[in-house]
Amino acid sequence: MVTKARKKSKAGYMISAVAEIYNLHPQTLRLYERVGLLKPSRSQGNTRLYTDSDLERLEIILNLTRELGVNLAGIEVILNMRDKMADMQSQMESFITFVRGELARGLSHANERRARTAIVRAAPAKAIRIVK
Repeated sequence: MVTKARKKSKAGYMISAVAEIYNLHPQTLRLYERVGLLKPSRSQGNTRLYTDSDLERLEIILNLTRELGVNLAGIEVILNMRDKMADMQSQMESFITFVRGELARGLSHANERRARTAIVRAAPAKAIRIVK
């Protein structure tokens, strides 16, 4: 996998710096942008500026092309699938959080209801673990 030591920064890297860091021709980066694999931001002077997230995405692209031999169409499919999987993961985590909250609220309501309607009032049962 291609990884380069770089400092995290909020500023963008110019195309020449990125090309040098990753041993690429600037035209290759322009091609990746033209086919939609990379979307660098632009300065006021319309200069391409690559953020840390752009560079992480570029590292994935380079890994796929250099080490696995995947073509640009394949990379596009893989990156789209990764994005969709990340969205699905986020949705699942939100759903799990919601379900856990609802279960906790439902269990506490059920315990309150049982305590109010019990013939003999008792403290809620606590789990006791016996170690042998």
